[in-house]
Formats: sequence, C-alpha cells, structure tokens
Amino acid sequence: MKKIILSAIAIMAFTFANAQSTRFGVKGGLNITTFAGGNYWDASSLVGFQVGGFAEIKVIERLAIQPEVLFSTQGAKLKFAGDKYDTKLNYINVPVLAKFYITKQFTAEAGPQIGFLVSAKSDGEDVKDGFKSVDTGFNFGLGYNFTDNFSVGARYTVGLSNIADNNADTWDEYYDSPKNSVFAITAAYKFN
Repeated sequence: MKKIILSAIAIMAFTFANAQSTRFGVKGGLNITTFAGGNYWDASSLVGFQVGGFAEIKVIERLAIQPEVLFSTQGAKLKFAGDKYDTKLNYINVPVLAKFYITKQFTAEAGPQIGFLVSAKSDGEDVKDGFKSVDTGFNFGLGYNFTDNFSVGARYTVGLSNIADNNADTWDEYYDSPKNSVFAITAAYKFN
C-alpha cells in the first residue's frame, strides 16, 4: 500500500514539474453502489452521492493527470434471513487518473484510487468496526466537455480490496471478501 501511495505522489510531483498548465475544479454527482465478490448474503444497489474537488494537470495536448479528493457515500442494500439492511459507508476517496482527450469534447480516463472510511452504518447502527479503514480501487470512465469549463462524466470503480474486517466478529460468518462497486454520473466545473 505504501508503494502505491509513494508512486502516486512521485507521479504527481513529476507531472506538476513538467505540466503545461493546471486547472482546478469542483465536481459532484450520483453514485449507484453495491458490494461485489465474495460469498455473503444478497446485495443490491444503493443510491448515494459524491462531491469534491480536482486538479487537471495537462502533460501534453491530449493527456492530463487528474488527482481528485471526493467525499463519497457508498454501500449496499443487504438481505439476510428475510430482513433487509441499508449498509451505508462514507469514504474520502483519492483517485489519480490519466485523462486522454479523444477529441476536444470526448475524454477517456483510468487510474487507481485509495479510499479512507469515515463512517459505516447499517440501518442507523454504527458498524464501522466491521469494515476496514482503507479501500483500494481502479477507475474507468468517459467524459463529455460542453464548454472549456463545464463537463459531465460517467465512471465505474472496481473495488480491488476486501472491505470487510474479517477480524471483527460482527461480519465473520457472513462475509468472504466483498468489494466496493461504484457507478457514478457526475458534473464538473473547471475554473479559469
């Protein structure tokens, strides 16, 4: 994990030093999330949101590096023994994306992210001890720029790490290795 973080910092430092231009912006949107993988009770989608800021650092004309800091509400609707539970996980996510301009309007992006668990509740009950404090994932996305300042995007985040704290008695018998699965639709505004 430390190697991933140090590599991301090194890439960002190199990029800032060699960047043609940097623009900052804000973004927000809708999350559709669930838990994927593992042998555990039925999980279905939960609707949440994300909001935060980003920097777009142009490396060359068609390529930019885009680090972001996002507050993201995630989780899943879980069904166990006939009962349904809304399990809501709040993260501070830090993705670092390579963003390629296919044309001036269309972009494609991909890159890793690390997430830090802020809170976890299941039907209002605190279950943070049942989840790991750090999550990792990989993002794939597409975007459309309406103007130089306003854009929309769609992104899928594939969870790479087990989010259940298997040392916690709460989830031991139910979870195998659930991972976050997030589809997001966002709008972004870049400042001049």
